[in-house]
Amino acid sequence: MGFKCGIVGLPNVGKSTLFNALTKSSIPAENFPFCTIEPNVGKVPLPDPRLIDLNKIVDTKKIIPASLDLVDIAGLVQGASQGEGLGNAFLSNIREMNALAHVVRCFDDDNVTHVDGSIDPVRDAEIINLELILADLETVSKRLVKCEKLIKTNDKDNKIEYDLLNKIKDNLDSGKLINLEDFNDEEQKIIKSFQLLSSKPTFYIANISDDSKSEKKLNELLEFAKKSGCIVIPTCIKIEQEIALLEDEERQEYLELMEMDEPVLNKIIFKGYAILGLQTYFTAGPQEIRAWTIKSNATAPNAAGVIHTDFERGFIKAEVIGFDDYISCNGESGAKENGKLRLEGKEYIVKDGDVVHFKFNV
Repeated sequence: MGFKCGIVGLPNVGKSTLFNALTKSSIPAENFPFCTIEPNVGKVPLPDPRLIDLNKIVDTKKIIPASLDLVDIAGLVQGASQGEGLGNAFLSNIREMNALAHVVRCFDDDNVTHVDGSIDPVRDAEIINLELILADLETVSKRLVKCEKLIKTNDKDNKIEYDLLNKIKDNLDSGKLINLEDFNDEEQKIIKSFQLLSSKPTFYIANISDDSKSEKKLNELLEFAKKSGCIVIPTCIKIEQEIALLEDEERQEYLELMEMDEPVLNKIIFKGYAILGLQTYFTAGPQEIRAWTIKSNATAPNAAGVIHTDFERGFIKAEVIGFDDYISCNGESGAKENGKLRLEGKEYIVKDGDVVHFKFNV
């Protein structure tokens, strides 16, 4: 579905190393600012154990997981909204993202330079946020000028936009990122059409080491993020990359040794997926088992349209089995015998994990 999560942050905070770990790539991740210039794009599969459970029953030829497009964007510096560093290109790339993973450095290392000469995670996070706010203020101000010229026409839509822009401007002037939850559904639709940078759903990734200094810096970032309702995922990105490069068996042994149930990278992938309001449903057959990405609260025809637009256009019914029922009944035949297979119509809201077969006619 082309959902993109952008990795952002100051130069040299670990963005490209994180991208390499998540995508198992080998893009340059050097110790100098602006090592990344053009954004790097990688498709990251969602590590979903439910696919393995389904395959134990169906024994399919091919398993296709859901995925998320991850984008490593060039580092931002103070003054980017006025064109400093790679500012304008950076901000343009962010505008295309659906959500942001904001990497913040919380570790000391004399061998890794910091663009501002010292380690201060709150300051660093504020620099990025301020540049997004300043860029949005410019966008909003330009739109307000256009709206003001049309005020005398008494155009209803223009008046709604004008009032909303003023509300947003007051928010930005106070130094706050735009929280879409502060606006009603109609306002949210309009704001999304503006493609404002500071309205992107965001979570922080704290790049830590295992010393006490790093713990102190992490706590500072946690306190800062709490004020804006953002979550923080702490991880040592360098170690996560090393884990990602291990063979499956070695990786599992390492995780058990570290008493970890899964790599932190998995949590990052799923958080990017969740923050976008996405979920998956499954189709299962002898040729392939596949996880399909849909928006939460998608109807059955919407979900069918992800497979093919003809499925949505000619939708008739959906045969639905809940994931737990599919497993406990040992597949479709058992689900039918136990009354767990349901026929659902156009109003049905597909649930995460549903196993679905669509009936359609075009």
